[in-house]
Amino acid sequence: MRAFHLSDRTTGPGLVDIAVPEPAEGQIRVRIEACGLNFADLLMIEGRYQDTPPLPFTLGLEIAGTVDAAGSGVTAFAPGDRVAVFGGRDGLADYGVFDASRAVLLPEGMDAVDAAAFQIAYGTSHLALDHRARLLPGETLLVLGAAGGVGLTAVEIGKLMGARVVACARGADKLEAARDAGADHLIDASTQDIRDEMKALGGADVVYDPVGGDQFDAAFRACRPEARLLTIGFASGTVPQIKANHMLVKNLTVMGLYWGGYLGFRPEILTGSLATLFRWHSEGRIRPHVSHVLPLDRVEEGLALLRDRKSTGKVVIRLTD
Repeated sequence: MRAFHLSDRTTGPGLVDIAVPEPAEGQIRVRIEACGLNFADLLMIEGRYQDTPPLPFTLGLEIAGTVDAAGSGVTAFAPGDRVAVFGGRDGLADYGVFDASRAVLLPEGMDAVDAAAFQIAYGTSHLALDHRARLLPGETLLVLGAAGGVGLTAVEIGKLMGARVVACARGADKLEAARDAGADHLIDASTQDIRDEMKALGGADVVYDPVGGDQFDAAFRACRPEARLLTIGFASGTVPQIKANHMLVKNLTVMGLYWGGYLGFRPEILTGSLATLFRWHSEGRIRPHVSHVLPLDRVEEGLALLRDRKSTGKVVIRLTD
């Protein structure tokens, strides 16, 4: 089968032929139909992601497809079931073997591209805003990187939760995508001062930040007393240094959110969140924004779109016709 494999960081990943894997006890084998790309894939290639597997491995964190075989002890899934899986690896291949505990049945009518774009982006934003920040109706939510894979979902979910949403992104096209997702106010990070714009709007109650760097610093200074700042990632490449004395003066809370980590210590929080999100999707209240769908032999192009910030929403690799 085909697999986008990384065996040497000097030469980088590439498309290779490897054997189709067999499921062990408690595992399912999935014929993969689509795989969502994530910024974490780029970090894995560089060896900088917190959950980078040892070499060699196949890239691809989240997939959708059809169960092809099941190992002993698996009772929740059977061949023919359509599933989404957050595997953390092995998604950019024709087939993948995953622990059955990481799979969820797809709602009827949800296509593979939507499903592959769904779990990490929506799961991250829902857990961050609902479980961690406890976002309330009427509060002001500032979303940095608002046109990215997780940023757009934060805009969409924040609006569903009743917040006044301020979307910050670079360029008119990206801001238009954020407006379409429900943003009430727009800030162009390439031409406008985030702190000044937020001060004019009365400040932020919650900041959702997958960017880090200077944008975090500006948002930090534009917070209202008792604001909550969510650190989701550092797409800028710079991890901000937080001034504890400033947190003290304004009674601020800075909290981290790593969605995949909940599988290890409170999986019921994650699965409950996904159940809510799948219901919202079935009701038509949320809809993944996928800017590019590419075949497996164009994975490098898809990763470049993420690296160069030329995509909005998600980039998905389709493995079947």
